[in-house]
Amino acid sequence: MKNEPTFRQDARVIGLVGLAHGTSHFYHLILAALFPWLKPAFDLSYSQLGLLMTVFFVVSGVGQACAGFVVDRVGARRVLFFGVGMLGVSALVLSVAGSYAALMAGALLAGIGNSIFHPADYTLLNQRVSRERLAHGFSVHGISGNLGWAASPLFMTTVAALASWRTALALAALLPFAVLAVLVLNRHVLRPNPPQHAGAQQAGEGTLAFLRLPSVWMCFAFFFLTAVSLGGIQAFSSIGLEQLYGISRELATSSYTAYMLASAAGMVVGGFVGAGSGSHDRNIAIAFAIAAALALVLGMAVVPGWLALPLMALIGFCSGVAGPSRDLMIRAAAPKNATGRVYGVVYSGLDTGLSVGPLIFGAVMDAGHPGWLFAGIALFQALAIGTAVGVGGSTRAVALKNV
Repeated sequence: MKNEPTFRQDARVIGLVGLAHGTSHFYHLILAALFPWLKPAFDLSYSQLGLLMTVFFVVSGVGQACAGFVVDRVGARRVLFFGVGMLGVSALVLSVAGSYAALMAGALLAGIGNSIFHPADYTLLNQRVSRERLAHGFSVHGISGNLGWAASPLFMTTVAALASWRTALALAALLPFAVLAVLVLNRHVLRPNPPQHAGAQQAGEGTLAFLRLPSVWMCFAFFFLTAVSLGGIQAFSSIGLEQLYGISRELATSSYTAYMLASAAGMVVGGFVGAGSGSHDRNIAIAFAIAAALALVLGMAVVPGWLALPLMALIGFCSGVAGPSRDLMIRAAAPKNATGRVYGVVYSGLDTGLSVGPLIFGAVMDAGHPGWLFAGIALFQALAIGTAVGVGGSTRAVALKNV
């Protein structure tokens, strides 16, 4: 019993991992938040701006799949420290960029830093947090990410408006370096389990054996589809709401912030829903069905402009409720001793989708169809439901077979 993690120990691990995760999500949007300044500064189209996001997420997605293997080999803590530090370096490079190519280079460095978080974070949570608090750990992890998403546009646009976009990026570089200092000071709390070596694996359980599991690829597809939808929300929802409803930039930005904050609140609720249910795929299906319907209503512009903010908040809340059930669904699909690899490959679907989303929806915005933006968001959320149900059915079938 002495080796069982206490509530205080679990809380420290969850808090530290959440702090790092929030930082990574803050960096997802440091460029997207500055699109109104970068567009005239470099004379760029929306598609070119979207390509910056694509570079970030393509590099992150490829790196994430690789990072999972590194995490399982050298331990999650070292990998986490590297990623946090690399984010700070990327912001410094972006702050002095003098050309579109330099912006691309900064986006690439940020993608490298971002690539490590999901395999490192989820490995630490699974290793260091007790089973009875794991659903709530996943909930806090998701909440911290959403708070990072919510804080980034507010911080970046405020500083850019008061000073300049370069100043905003330079100040953003302070965050990961401060977080890295906190993590290093508390490194004993994040001690990883000894790496699993090939000799310790059971016969037939090679390093790449998990790739033969259909549930792993259905999880990848689920993340890809939801991320395409999220990419549209992150990059263009504020601009789309301005054009569709004729509302102010401040209200449109606040609507996006409301989406993220409500999503964080939904994850609190989702932690209890996930902990008290074994049907994680059904929880996800219900939440995403409601979110997709609301996004479709928003895109049809059949409501007054003042309802844009509460509708965005409701979409965010429903998406947030699904978050902890999503992570528990993946945990159930992952073989033992392959946590880093599974989360790395599965979450690379998130980055792949986030790389594709801005390109698709950037072209939609260039064509002058902001309503299609929200219709597309609804479509990809609806498609994701089928993959979640497929993962749940596959996992339950395996569980019954092993009884």
